[in-house]
Amino acid sequence: MYDLLVVGAGPYGLSIASHAAGAGLRQRVFGRPMASWRDHMPRGMYLKSEPWASNLSDPDGRWRLDTYCAARGVEARHGEPIPLEMFAAYGQWFARNAVPEVDERTVTRVAPVAGGGGFEAVTEDGETVRARTVALAVGVLPFVEIPAALRDLDPDLVSHSSHHGDLDRFRGRDVTVIGGGQAALETAALLAEQGTRVRVLARAEHLTWNDVPPAWERPWWRSARAPQSGLGCGWRNWFYAERPGLFHRLPEPTRARIAATALGPAGAWWVRARVEPAVEVLLGQEVAEARELAGGAGGVRLDTVSRSGERRSLETEHVIAATGFRATADRLGLLDAQLADGLGALTDGSPTVGRHFESSYPGLFLAGLVTASGFGPTMRFVHGATFTAETLVRGVRRRLRAGVGVGVGGVRVPAPGRREGVRSAG
Repeated sequence: MYDLLVVGAGPYGLSIASHAAGAGLRQRVFGRPMASWRDHMPRGMYLKSEPWASNLSDPDGRWRLDTYCAARGVEARHGEPIPLEMFAAYGQWFARNAVPEVDERTVTRVAPVAGGGGFEAVTEDGETVRARTVALAVGVLPFVEIPAALRDLDPDLVSHSSHHGDLDRFRGRDVTVIGGGQAALETAALLAEQGTRVRVLARAEHLTWNDVPPAWERPWWRSARAPQSGLGCGWRNWFYAERPGLFHRLPEPTRARIAATALGPAGAWWVRARVEPAVEVLLGQEVAEARELAGGAGGVRLDTVSRSGERRSLETEHVIAATGFRATADRLGLLDAQLADGLGALTDGSPTVGRHFESSYPGLFLAGLVTASGFGPTMRFVHGATFTAETLVRGVRRRLRAGVGVGVGGVRVPAPGRREGVRSAG
């Protein structure tokens, strides 16, 4: 039986695995490294976060994004976005160097061990693996959110923005993108640039664009008034980015409100010039009804309503819903019913997590977007992986000591602050 099973090999899962290896834990890591970044984001996209805020985390800080870029003759500069393909390749490089062997099979079910402590995970080909603790770092894909009016339409007519590794199928067609955030705006820009007739439809009365980031080196008084952080400038963003442990101490209603409203939909400054001249934007409208065009026309009729009650209709060949994700406990579909029923939930439906990311089911730890209501908006970004990995692995070690006292084979779990059995990352 392993000490830890890590389910997921994106930025959070890989960072957790690296810190667990540094702590001497016997672990298994499942998932295809950086799969969602490689397979579910179109070519030509860029990372919205600053390069220095996009590092995966290892105990020694050796395997940073800027190190990867420098080895390939590229400088990761503040204020210059990194191509998505480069970031995905960086994550794979991190996995090869900072993480024990990753098993690329998918885990389809996690359940408690019958009649004993620990958990068992079943892989896609039927193998069962047992561990004393589990860290679920399943990313965002289980939590895809599509507006209710669109959910019953055929997938050939409606898709989510995360369903596309490329957009070639839409060349020369008419596409409507729903949403006003980065995913919607950058998707629309890429579609326009390849010759697609595209429009953006958003509920907001106006689009929000992020400002060009200030220079890295600034007068001290400017930095004091609006410090840089992994989520942007300003003390509020600094608190969200750099103090998620303190955020966790806020009252639950406050945390839920901030998680739902902070850092709302906005486009990166560098995509604005690509959208405004090339993309039709319909603002202040929400889809009230959608239906397939009659007569085999192969499209969708969208009926929209404004806040004032004004109704409009439009026809399009395909709808891409860039409408984000809703990370609720009931969408963790790989959990056995006993585990799922044992999860406490916050008022917004997200699972309860303790100060070490342990769920209300002892030994089951959660990471990433699903913990945003517990630890704040930074959990929606790569920047949150460092705090998560460090804190969660401490929690795993505490759980192992409390639950079993020693690790597998009688090897004592290292005490906090000591690092034993660090794997060579050559």
